[in-house]
Amino acid sequence: MTPREYCQAKAAASGSSFYYSFAFLAPARRHAITALYAFCREVDDAVDDVDAKDSAAALARLDEWREEIDRVFAGEPRHPVGLALRDACGQFDLKRERLLEIVDGMAMDLQFDRYPDFSSLLVYCRRVASAVGILAAAIFGYEDERTLDYARDLGIAFQLTNIIRDVGEDARRGRIYLPGDELSRFGVAEDDILQSRTGKNFRALMAFQATRAEQYYERALAALPAVDRARQRPGLAMAAIYRALLRQIVHDGYRVFDRRATLPGWRKLWLAASAWLKG
Repeated sequence: MTPREYCQAKAAASGSSFYYSFAFLAPARRHAITALYAFCREVDDAVDDVDAKDSAAALARLDEWREEIDRVFAGEPRHPVGLALRDACGQFDLKRERLLEIVDGMAMDLQFDRYPDFSSLLVYCRRVASAVGILAAAIFGYEDERTLDYARDLGIAFQLTNIIRDVGEDARRGRIYLPGDELSRFGVAEDDILQSRTGKNFRALMAFQATRAEQYYERALAALPAVDRARQRPGLAMAAIYRALLRQIVHDGYRVFDRRATLPGWRKLWLAASAWLKG
């Protein structure tokens, strides 16, 4: 299996919304974004695949990826994803510090299972999502530096959507990504989250989270300069899919404990194609 085939298989196996959004890219950009996505899956798996009690092993695996990033920029990668990233970094001037930022974000999952306020959660979102968005924007291409502001905020919108969708799944792993001070403000105890308790207060808390995510989508889309809109169509396609997912969660009354909200593949493809044509 070639490095390109390895990355393609990694992306396809995930069933991610990202995969549908890449379908319309030119080959060179599609290969590069697939390599980036495969890298994100690898470092995420480095944390998720290790026993929760063995954080030292997970941190060691993340250190291995930091070393692989160094090898990528030295022209001597060893991993199939590293080999694919070497080509992408050279062709699209991807920054080493952004890749390392993603690894640092994944490390936060081993260091924290609570966030006291939105400011601290925002650090996490910027590392695991905004850094990815900025790298993706570079692969798609841009002329105006303000496009990076769009990519940063769109990444945050995506991550906030993920957090809302995964409240139940995270709680079963002992994690709460909803800011602690906001739980208190809405009268929701940590134990309510961990024990999957819903009610008026919980729904009000979740409505607040969804509104903030919508605001980040709005802010991101407003920041995208017209000159780069056509180039950034893959990001706009992802925004259409993720925003539809968020709105489905809202429509379903924030049932995040007994189900994991998803969109069928045909709808993801339709949303991606529609956003692409509008772009």
